[in-house]
Amino acid sequence: MSHFEDLDTPIYVAGHAGLVGGAISRALKARGYTRVIGRTRADLDLEDPAAVRRFFERERPTHVFLAAAKVGGIHANNTYPADFIRSNLLIQLNVVEAAYRAGTRRLMFLGSSCIYPKLARQPIPEDELLAGRLEPTNQPYAVAKIAGIELCDSYNRQYGTDFVSVMPTNLYGPGDNFDLQNAHVIPALMHRFHLAKLAGDSSVTVWGSGKPRREFLHVDDLADACVFLMKGYEGRGIINIGCGEDVAIAELAQTIRDVVGFAGRLEFDASKPDGTPRKLLDVSKLFALGWRPRVRFADGLADVYRWFCAHESDARR
Repeated sequence: MSHFEDLDTPIYVAGHAGLVGGAISRALKARGYTRVIGRTRADLDLEDPAAVRRFFERERPTHVFLAAAKVGGIHANNTYPADFIRSNLLIQLNVVEAAYRAGTRRLMFLGSSCIYPKLARQPIPEDELLAGRLEPTNQPYAVAKIAGIELCDSYNRQYGTDFVSVMPTNLYGPGDNFDLQNAHVIPALMHRFHLAKLAGDSSVTVWGSGKPRREFLHVDDLADACVFLMKGYEGRGIINIGCGEDVAIAELAQTIRDVVGFAGRLEFDASKPDGTPRKLLDVSKLFALGWRPRVRFADGLADVYRWFCAHESDARR
């Protein structure tokens, strides 16, 4: 179908320097793929259609993982909504169009679980897409991702392309963004507990009530699932990628506190937004294909903290 078994096939990982793209690049190279192509933002501006078109015409990748995106937590989404929707729409349109024009055999678009309604039934099956209102705090980002799904589906229907969309759950792993203002919940909490431990603080305040529940997947498991699906998934429609288990934010904070070794107490600021009450993906479609995650959550968190400690000067951005 897609000739992905050929280890010499040119594969472009858009966003290879990011958390997700980096993990996919590592997974491909570990499996023996010899032509894994990546470009930094300085080398290729994915928001520039002419530059993206020239790149695809020159490199002619047979397979594309579209992992490039502008991402961030609740604070970043609330503060820069125009940036999030504009940048992601441009990136997606430019890469999908250029891939089609260059004859790419298969493209995988990585969406996000935030595409689903705020009050979706749990666990969230793929058919919950567009079944209700979105979570307001990240709606611009979610709408952009939904547009990316529709873009791939529309190209498939009109042009006969083989573009597939996958919806990862919340991700974490080495190389994450640990910025205290713009990071997602795991790296943000880990950084804050680390600073509190160094300062000898008596407590750390966590945004929200601590009651919302979230599912987390190690980025290496996501990469493994993406390669698995690129190689063998022949279905149509979106497919969720997750581990099938979730945890309350309060329990998550306690676990990270223990991993970091912070001895102080936890306090919760219920005046801050909680976001979606629960977000657990129904991964029965993926699991039925034979894939399962490998990284235990506690082990994965310890792995991330070791990385953070080894790269603390770079991570404090």
